[in-house]
Amino acid sequence: MKSRQRVLVKFSGEALAGKNGFGIDTMILKFIANEIKTLIENDVEVGIVIGGGNIIRGVSAAKDGIIKRSSGDYMGMLSTVINSIAMQEALEHVGVDVRVQSAIKMEAICETFIVRRAKRHLEKGRVVIFAAGTGNPFFTTDTAATLRAVEIDADMIIKATKVDGVYDKDPNKFIDAQKYEELTYEMALNDNIKVMDDTSIALAKDNSLPIIVCDMFDKNNLLNIIKGDHSSCSVVKKS
Repeated sequence: MKSRQRVLVKFSGEALAGKNGFGIDTMILKFIANEIKTLIENDVEVGIVIGGGNIIRGVSAAKDGIIKRSSGDYMGMLSTVINSIAMQEALEHVGVDVRVQSAIKMEAICETFIVRRAKRHLEKGRVVIFAAGTGNPFFTTDTAATLRAVEIDADMIIKATKVDGVYDKDPNKFIDAQKYEELTYEMALNDNIKVMDDTSIALAKDNSLPIIVCDMFDKNNLLNIIKGDHSSCSVVKKS
């Protein structure tokens, strides 16, 4: 029975690339690691899912038909493992105890995902990074993040992005983009508002799991959100 707040933080792989657009920017890794360390120091239990788009995306790999979509997705899952190992190193570098659990067995690199073991790690104050998506093709890391959040009984899922919330259109391209401070699962699904993919939103809805979208580069933002300050984010929840 958990006594502390427990969150699942989802980072995009593209965000790790920084201005390079590809690969891993270690300074971004360091920034994220320090943000996660702040949560641990404030008695928050933290799970993490990282996408793999900075290395390869299954949809992109399979777009011309040479690589099958299922194979492309498995390639994408391996990308998330690479990112997870990098994040593990960054967290250990700043003194945080961490474990990587993969949905695909690879014992030489990390643990295999077992929900009871993951919960025990969290209870002991360790960060758990969930790699390799759901272990199945045709599912995004957004869906994997929501699934793991439900499995570990997280209080919320925080999607840390490059913008400070959910907008009706891309705020980087349109100056008249309007931000949603709050919206319901139904709004996100029915109006095709791209908070996360539809499967992950539906899963969050079924389990009444709040989704909070925020700017990952805003220092102390994660901690402020967990403490209840939602002034610089968007919240998706029940009406």
